Amino acid sequence: MTDWSKYANFTEAEFVCHCGCGRADMKEPFLARLQWARDVYCHPIVVTSGYRCPEYDEAIGGAGVHPTGHAADIAVSGEDSFNMLFAALHVDMRGIGLKQHGPWDGRFMHLDDLSGPTRPRSWTYK
Repeated sequence: MTDWSKYANFTEAEFVCHCGCGRADMKEPFLARLQWARDVYCHPIVVTSGYRCPEYDEAIGGAGVHPTGHAADIAVSGEDSFNMLFAALHVDMRGIGLKQHGPWDGRFMHLDDLSGPTRPRSWTYK
């Protein structure tokens, strides 16, 4: 069970699956790394998608990373995306996906701490 009191800038509610199942099965190593990134970034981070149950992730065409509890998407755009990217690299986030086109309120950055021989380190979204 996750001890949310360890993460000064995050709450369980921010990471609850959007399908309504109520799950927020985040893993503490990832949350610690995300908190560290937030500390380096020195600005609030808005989580737009944290935990996704496997059924919801499949329904929206996810890649299966969010159900592991080791990933989050955060709202970020403009100059802030550059600064957040620096913070993510500084804390050794292993997966970084960027969507920095289209309407400002739809721009985001995916962060995760998973690795593997066939897993991309960075990518962009169409």
